Amino acid sequence: MIQYDTVKVIAFDADDTLWVNETYFRDAEHKFAQLLSAYETENTIDQELFKMEMKNLPIYGYGIKGFVLSMVESAIELSNGKISNKVIAEILQIGKEMIDMPVELLDGIEEVLEQLSKKYRLLVLTKGDLLDQERKLEKSGLTKYFHHVEVMSDKKEKNYSDLLEHLEIDVSEFLMIGNSLRSDVLPIINIGGKAIHVPFHTTWQHEEVSPQEESDEYDVVKNITEVLQYI
Repeated sequence: MIQYDTVKVIAFDADDTLWVNETYFRDAEHKFAQLLSAYETENTIDQELFKMEMKNLPIYGYGIKGFVLSMVESAIELSNGKISNKVIAEILQIGKEMIDMPVELLDGIEEVLEQLSKKYRLLVLTKGDLLDQERKLEKSGLTKYFHHVEVMSDKKEKNYSDLLEHLEIDVSEFLMIGNSLRSDVLPIINIGGKAIHVPFHTTWQHEEVSPQEESDEYDVVKNITEVLQYI
């Protein structure tokens, strides 16, 4: 059984841990496929868009803006350069609508933050576009619960180790809570910290892991409120 008695600092992922996010990307992909339906099937369009996102990830990083640029580039390639300015404008509008979406908190999250903030130092560690994540956090009304917010370029072991060192946090006293095994859980386990996995019903393909990568070194909860049973 995993023990949490040494934990002093708890970090939360943001997207799909504090609030809904991936659902909006799936909706945007569907709209994009409809715009490109004259050129390919929706399945092929989805596959090509994902390939483009992966190719562009080292250039644009995570977030809506990079996603929109990948949609534009995919539209040009899938149409062999025939895509109209009107469709490009509609793609840009999809991105603007994503940015303007209201922040929908996940059930129970504020109750959990209110309880934990009385006993622990709370952080937000998230990937994505800086302006977009700052906007969502402000709209969420959750800022008051957190001592520090960090928008990370990536969430690999070294990213976490460097950040914890910078914030003067002992990894043995650190707990990460998030929806992604690849980004929020496994890297922390690998550097000696603790993590709790809170799966979201929709997961970006890039964040999926194979069954072989899973382990019994972290706890899994169905709802964020179950975290209170552990810590």
